[in-house]
Amino acid sequence: MRAVVQRVGRAQVTVSGEIVGEIGPGLLVLLGVGKADTTTDADYLAEKTIGLRIFEDGDGKMNLSVREISGAILVVSQFTLYGDVRRGKRPSFDDAAPPQQARELYEYFVERIRSAGLRCETGRFQAMMQVELVNEGPVTILLDSTKAS
Repeated sequence: MRAVVQRVGRAQVTVSGEIVGEIGPGLLVLLGVGKADTTTDADYLAEKTIGLRIFEDGDGKMNLSVREISGAILVVSQFTLYGDVRRGKRPSFDDAAPPQQARELYEYFVERIRSAGLRCETGRFQAMMQVELVNEGPVTILLDSTKAS
């Protein structure tokens, strides 16, 4: 499972002109699910995301988590994180999970965030979405559950 985590001042997702998810300060998480992923991968990424200390403390150091700043998380499904362009210029998505598996693990990930007591908004799975964000810093972190050890 892969995630691009961005520290944001605000972010929103729009589908067909309707805002379907919106947050103020917090994290925008673009989440990709691979064929081999399980709930263990989702648990790892959810815990890592919640605990990331990428918000500034009183001394200006990145030392606080999204929970510690009372922030929110916006999770957007992003199968293109599994795009492989090693053999040409058109991405192959062979390693991306099929839609049903991806939806189940995406929803499981969102539930793990919510069960930790954090506000978690979402995009709309398999929809054409417009994502707007104000990346603070900018701070962008790449997470991959296969690189956990």
